[in-house]
Amino acid sequence: MAPRHAHDYRETELVLKGYRLATAEILYRMPDNLSLLQTFVWQDFDIAPRFPVLTGFLKFWEDNLDGPLHSVRVASSQLLTPTEYRAVDGVIRLH
Repeated sequence: MAPRHAHDYRETELVLKGYRLATAEILYRMPDNLSLLQTFVWQDFDIAPRFPVLTGFLKFWEDNLDGPLHSVRVASSQLLTPTEYRAVDGVIRLH
């Protein structure tokens, strides 16, 4: 069995706290030609419906990057619900 990584525990913690995997398709204008649009896909754990992590990222974008935002489309999925998670007392291996 492969060792678990620290990020695996972080993701489980976030899911149990109500975070969901969120994906945003960000359309932005090219800085040197504002009539052209470019796509950027962002993905992280966030809390719907306010999406504070995405909102912080978009604020950073507007403050620090040259390509002005055109539109943002967000999708979110709940990966694990409290009823799907339960403690396990042991592991049985079948060969």
